[in-house]
Amino acid sequence: MILNEGNIVLKAKKLAPTKIILSFPSVGATQNLLMCATLIKGKTVFENIAREPEVFDLINALKTMGAKICMDQQGRLIVEGVDKLKGMHHTVCADRIQTGTFLVAGAITKGEITIKNCVPEDNEILLEYLQEAGAKITTGKDWIKIKAPKTIKPVNIKTAPFPGFATDLQAPWLALMTLAKGSAEVSEDIFENRFMHAPELVRMGANIVIEKNVAKVTGVAKLTPATVMASDLRGGAALVLAALAAKGQSCVERVYHIDRGYEEFEQKLTALGAEIKRYNPVQI
Repeated sequence: MILNEGNIVLKAKKLAPTKIILSFPSVGATQNLLMCATLIKGKTVFENIAREPEVFDLINALKTMGAKICMDQQGRLIVEGVDKLKGMHHTVCADRIQTGTFLVAGAITKGEITIKNCVPEDNEILLEYLQEAGAKITTGKDWIKIKAPKTIKPVNIKTAPFPGFATDLQAPWLALMTLAKGSAEVSEDIFENRFMHAPELVRMGANIVIEKNVAKVTGVAKLTPATVMASDLRGGAALVLAALAAKGQSCVERVYHIDRGYEEFEQKLTALGAEIKRYNPVQI
């Protein structure tokens, strides 16, 4: 390993199979190590892997390409390296975070939304919490319908690896809780410094106090429009949802963060009845 001007450069004449125990079930680590192991001759074993739907979707895609991957009874992933992978056709799994974001959008705006081409089971804990918050949820094989509650009830959440509450839905949930009737706690147990959206929500009238990895929020009667700044992907989406719930015109700056995870975000929200317009759109 070589450190070069802030970059980590890894070099090896040949990679060897081994046993890897992840200290934390990271999605990115699991996926990258898994792809690497498919072309290493011999048996590589992974323990404490991430179990998010996206990981198993990647496994299915790699197996279609000729990779030899299986899971034993202890939950370990075993990869037998192959000489090469072949081409394939694969449709990626539904984006559960985008699904969840639009469900929260329906709840925070007191609306009614049907999400199609999704996997309800992948958002099971979110659906449970939305129902606890007062929303009416109905599901089918590949759709979810939410009818927002008249009064949002406070619900405590704590982020955790799948099947726990997704850290990527923490920010939208915090935005929802700003309008709950009562107080709730949002605990972030996955990433550090992931409450950068909280001060921006406070600018809109929210009552939020951050104590280490916990955001303590007391619901307010309404949010007020303001100019706020997105500092990351999910926090930016949360600010848009809060702006939709606030009466009046708000401006969310640095929306290029949002573009990393939401395709045609404003067009989809407009189709749902939102009055939203992008200024100086990024040309892709």
